[in-house]
Amino acid sequence: MSTAADLDPAVVDLTGVAPWAGTDWAGIEAATRGLDAPIAVIDLRALATNAHAMLARAGGVPIRVASKSIRVRSVLEAVLALPGYHGVLAYTLGEAIWLAEHGIRDIVVGYPTVDLGALRRLTADPALAAEITLMVDSVDHLDAVDVAIRPSARPPIRVAIDLDSSWRAPLLGHIGVRRSPIHAPMEAFELAAAIVRRPGFRLVGMMGYEAQIAGAGNAPIGKPLTGILMRGIQRMSAAELHERRAAAVRAVRTIAELEFVNGGGTGSLESTASDASVTELAAGSGLFAPALFDNYAHFRHAPAAFFALAVVRRPTPDIATLMGGGWIASGPHGADRSPTPVHPSGLRFLPREGAGEVQTPVTGPPARDLAIGDRVWFRHTKAGELSEHVDAFVVVDGARAVGTAPTYRGEGKVFL
Repeated sequence: MSTAADLDPAVVDLTGVAPWAGTDWAGIEAATRGLDAPIAVIDLRALATNAHAMLARAGGVPIRVASKSIRVRSVLEAVLALPGYHGVLAYTLGEAIWLAEHGIRDIVVGYPTVDLGALRRLTADPALAAEITLMVDSVDHLDAVDVAIRPSARPPIRVAIDLDSSWRAPLLGHIGVRRSPIHAPMEAFELAAAIVRRPGFRLVGMMGYEAQIAGAGNAPIGKPLTGILMRGIQRMSAAELHERRAAAVRAVRTIAELEFVNGGGTGSLESTASDASVTELAAGSGLFAPALFDNYAHFRHAPAAFFALAVVRRPTPDIATLMGGGWIASGPHGADRSPTPVHPSGLRFLPREGAGEVQTPVTGPPARDLAIGDRVWFRHTKAGELSEHVDAFVVVDGARAVGTAPTYRGEGKVFL
């Protein structure tokens, strides 16, 4: 047996790839035969299909790739090579610097930073400062940069304002995630004015992530009434946000020449693209299409990333126990944060054990036929978090392994 590390690095190229026609489990098994578990796979045909489907959903609005949802440099590079994609939405400044040092351009850090070491690296290099934009929602974030290095000793730092895109619903209260305190157009204008007055900074953009639309499934499996409610909430939230975001952008543009206004997420590409105040979209999870995205009514992408675990025990005739498996997704605790067994079809977790750190028992009709050493395949609930558990993905095209794609972790990097 061998590991994924024994394969040559793949040249990930999403042009000219055969269209995805369903997950070919026989092909994936053949392509990975002889490799030890745990093993992670990227289905190249599904990845390419998803990349083009997202462009179609965006309706001509450029997409900035959310790196948090990928965490594989060669995949980021392959997606950015496709017309319609440009730039990266990074999740930490350290990651953005590393990507820029490897040739990726036009990087926006999607979250504020107080990492003084990374700020000193950014401000010490004019080339990095020209490629990387920091996110702010308070003058305190400007203060953090000035603490790292005084304005007179650095190049101007590019910054963007994070506009809170949650919905303050009349009856339901706060709908969305707790991000920026900048909600009203006047709040955005006042922060913009403070940035413009501040030496050592350039206000170049705005962004907002409508998590209640982009990241919340509107057709949850087995919950039709919840789906109807969610779709109604999302329609009302989108209408409110489009009006408020447009007003905020107009206000800020009176004092700053914005290069971009970023919005969206995989789940809201169509909705956000219809907002004329938005100049670009952000998306990444839809490229891998994790299990979370099975719960949307208006799109369905191809599952493109999987992982397999080995059977190591048979405690009873109808239970097979796997090595590892507790790769639980972030977010509200619940069964939907566990990985989903997908092949052989029909397996399920034991309710009193679930997916465990060292062992994961599964049951269901196929469990009776699993032997020691067989493999069970899963989908992660979220996209990029899978990359934190493996050093590399095996890139599979049909029944052929074309090589490996190292994750950030496989390149020796853990940013968060």
